[in-house]
Amino acid sequence: MLIGVPKEIKAQEYRVGLLPSSVNHLTSLGHQVFFESQLGAGIGYSDDDYLAAGGKLKFSAEDLYRSSDLIVKVKEPQPKEYDYFRPEQLLFSYLHLAAEPDLVENLIKSKVTAIAYETVYGDNERDFPLLTPMSEIAGRIAIQAGADSLQKFKGGKGKLLSGVPGVPPARVLILGAGTVGCQAVRMAVGMESEVVVMDISLPRLRELDAYYGNRVQTLHATSQSIADEVAKADLVIGAVLIPGAKAPKLVTRDMVANMKPGSVIVDVAIDQGGCFETSRPTTHQNPTYEVDGVLHYCVANMPGAVAWTASHALINATLPYITLLANNGLDKAFKHNKGLKAGLNIHQGHMTHSDVAAALGRDFIEYT
Repeated sequence: MLIGVPKEIKAQEYRVGLLPSSVNHLTSLGHQVFFESQLGAGIGYSDDDYLAAGGKLKFSAEDLYRSSDLIVKVKEPQPKEYDYFRPEQLLFSYLHLAAEPDLVENLIKSKVTAIAYETVYGDNERDFPLLTPMSEIAGRIAIQAGADSLQKFKGGKGKLLSGVPGVPPARVLILGAGTVGCQAVRMAVGMESEVVVMDISLPRLRELDAYYGNRVQTLHATSQSIADEVAKADLVIGAVLIPGAKAPKLVTRDMVANMKPGSVIVDVAIDQGGCFETSRPTTHQNPTYEVDGVLHYCVANMPGAVAWTASHALINATLPYITLLANNGLDKAFKHNKGLKAGLNIHQGHMTHSDVAAALGRDFIEYT
């Protein structure tokens, strides 16, 4: 198969769809891999590294797209890339289409076949192996970003997460106890914060209670309990995910207004629309803004801040699926792996994922 790996063009995005080692793996199986010049420059890999691995250099994104049967990316295509797609081409990438109606329209128009990393499931329909590594990273970064934003010169209230002897630590509220939330809990506990985690899953709360004991306070999430805890928190982490769908708005504008000035919100769910009513996407270059005296950190590609680590973690997870598609083509790959088939969001001009279609208010056609 002809596989193309374009350079990411989203703001401050340095992750790559394939590393030289993974290019070598695919070319050793008889596939051709095209890569765009300077693909890995942001994480320390040169064009020569990719050439030595068997890749073929393309100097323009348009040429790469036109030459490839399978496009492997990290982030969703940007408007500049919309016209590069052609019918029956495969796109394998994070897409987050529930929050990207314009991208949906263009992918449908192009008749590309789009498989979203975030809706591929693994051993069961609650396991998302291609989302997990980035969720792990985002959960950890969320606490780092929150701690940084709490500094006074960044607009925060000037509170140290750990406190010091004689001075209490900051209170960290984590909404959601999935992969992001659990990683955020781990980091917040490690930084000796006062940690509260909320979820609607009592089994998950019991697991956290059994593991952390009195180092973490677990609470069942209701609208009232969320409102009460948000008002007391110094740092709130939004870590709620409904795969394929828009994130629920758990924190209202009024709840934000009740927070103390200089408090911080980190919305990890911003890729799916965010779980705070006051959230809007930001970039690593300009990561925060203020609403009602509360600092909001809503970077839409948080793992991109640690692009070397994130690229390696992502490709560890994606390479078996890329290999499966390249070796077998779409139909045989889907027959072999039902979880990969669940990643199909758009095919031949139609929505094919029920949850994504429902989030956008569109009809869908099941792939057969």
